[in-house]
Amino acid sequence: MSCVALFHSLSVEESSTTLMDREGRMICLKDIVPAAENNINTQFIVLDKGKKILEGQNKTCLALVADETASVHFQFWGDECDAFEPGDIIHLANGIFSYNRNNSIVLRAGRRGAIKKVGEFTMVFVETPNMSEITWVPDPNRPNKYMQDSVISSHSRVFPPLP
Repeated sequence: MSCVALFHSLSVEESSTTLMDREGRMICLKDIVPAAENNINTQFIVLDKGKKILEGQNKTCLALVADETASVHFQFWGDECDAFEPGDIIHLANGIFSYNRNNSIVLRAGRRGAIKKVGEFTMVFVETPNMSEITWVPDPNRPNKYMQDSVISSHSRVFPPLP
């Protein structure tokens, strides 16, 4: 099932308001690039979740999420840390793929984004490549855009694969 096919499996109400990119498609994780703008609309499964961390008065939790094309580190905030578990299938609307406070690149909902559980356990996924384990550099031909420079690790160093 492709990312576009995933879009077609949604209800008309959901698909018309929250899950499309600017061209009317969901974005596959392999196609995300770092940016400060809120525009990533995708669907993924939570594979693993780390412990909750208090940052000042904010609670955060890092997770490994994936779709059929790639995986990425996802940052939950506040009540989201308790609301989602491994195996949950989540829709992300207007997300951001950018640096967090720990200087790691993560996918997150941000202030204007939204996440919603839409299922559990039944989604095809891959763990490599991990988009958070890539070095990104400014694109010399397009200001304010980034491109892949090198692969740091083929898998998540935060959530290593089981031996």
